[in-house]
This record gives sequence, structure tokens and C-alpha cells, in this order.
Amino acid sequence: MNEKSGISAKAPAYGQILFGASAVLFGAICLMWHDADTWQNLTQIWRLPLGSFIGAFLMIAQIAGGIGIAYRRTARPASIVLGIVYMLFSLACIPPILAAPANFGQYDAFFEQFCFLSAVLAVYAATGLNSQRPAAIGRWARLGLGLSTVSFTVAQIYYLRETADLVPKWIPPNQMFWAVLTTVAFAAAAIAILINRHARLAMFLMTLMVGMFGVLVWIPLLVAHPESHGSWSEFALTALIAGASWTVADATVL
Repeated sequence: MNEKSGISAKAPAYGQILFGASAVLFGAICLMWHDADTWQNLTQIWRLPLGSFIGAFLMIAQIAGGIGIAYRRTARPASIVLGIVYMLFSLACIPPILAAPANFGQYDAFFEQFCFLSAVLAVYAATGLNSQRPAAIGRWARLGLGLSTVSFTVAQIYYLRETADLVPKWIPPNQMFWAVLTTVAFAAAAIAILINRHARLAMFLMTLMVGMFGVLVWIPLLVAHPESHGSWSEFALTALIAGASWTVADATVL
């Protein structure tokens, strides 16, 4: 049965908390380590006049928004703060795309930030008055997450061998099996979300799958190599994607 494209009047709970906590973690990591492994494609911000100051300010705003979004009374203003932050982060990914349009990695970076922006839109809509406008914003949040999931699918195809190498070798039957299976799962989720058929279930299942990436892939790597800034950054981004998917799913009206 098709789902309505609106947003529930009740603010999301656990998904919103996970999303907020992940935003705090990513912001804190970036404030601790000012290197390309941590900031990844957001290093474009450094090239701006007063880039270091601007980057630090945005990360502090992300931390503040992540804390505020976890509480009902402050969720709406916090969603506005995070919306501005993730919109600026998304814009920061556009110059590299224009400079190297054949480089898929630049598009993937953009859609990561766009995924977070979609989650913030869902929170903003869920904390608004019950009207057509929040429902319309909710539809844009769902579509934004769906487009981002298309990007995640293409990224796994593009980096299939690298994805397989990240799968723990002790999980049967083999690494490539799970790389292909999760790619197919991303594709199925993207279709369900975009056509709005069993979209909420697809978002919850994607949350579970991405969450397992964090637990099975990134946590063991962090335990083995806690000095790796890139692993910390990837763990935080993985948690943000899981939180974003859960947040939009929580906010979607059946």
C-alpha cells in the first residue's frame, strides 16, 4: 500500500537523537583534527578567505544543532541551524564537481551532505503546524533521501572492490557476496523511497543496514587503529546516514 507523503505532527524520537548525536560527534572530530582525512571533501571550506575560522564556526554550529535537535522544545530552531550548515556543506561540494565532472567521488560527497539536509527538512516539517506546507516539505525530504540513496548505490558499484575489502573476512560466505548484496539493497531502497511504495519500511531497513556497517566495519577498525582520523570521520558519517534515514522514516506518515 502506498504511503502518504506527509509528515507526522509528533517529533521523531530515537532516529532524531541518533542523528543529533552523530552530528555532535562529526563536529567534535573535525574540531579536534584539521586534516583532509577528517574533513574529506569539506576541505574546500579551508580555501575560502578566513576558511579555518568559517569551518570551525560551522562545526560548532553543527554541534549546537545536534544537541538542540534531540529535544522537542529546541528541535525546530536547531533544525534551522543544521539546515543552514548542511546547505553550506552541500554547496562546498559543488566547485569540485564543476572542476572535475567526470570524478564520481565528488558527486558522492555532495549527496552525503544532501542526505543530511533531507533529514533536517523532515525534522523541520515534523515540528511545524499541521498544514499543507509541512507535508510538502516532508515530500521533499523523502525525495532528497531517495536521490541520496541512488548515489550510495552508484558509489558501491563504482567502488565495489574497495567496499568488499571492508567487509570482515570472518563473515560467510565471502566479502564480494556482501558487497553485491548491500549494493542491491541500496538500489531497492532507493526505488521504494522514490516511488513512495513501502518507503518507510525501506528507510528503516536501510537504517539497520547502514548501522551494521558502523558496528561491523568501522568500530573494529577504530579499535585496531584509534589513531586513524579517516576511520573516525567515516564512522561519524556512517552514523549520520543511519540517523538521517531513521529520522525521515520516523517522520513519515503511513
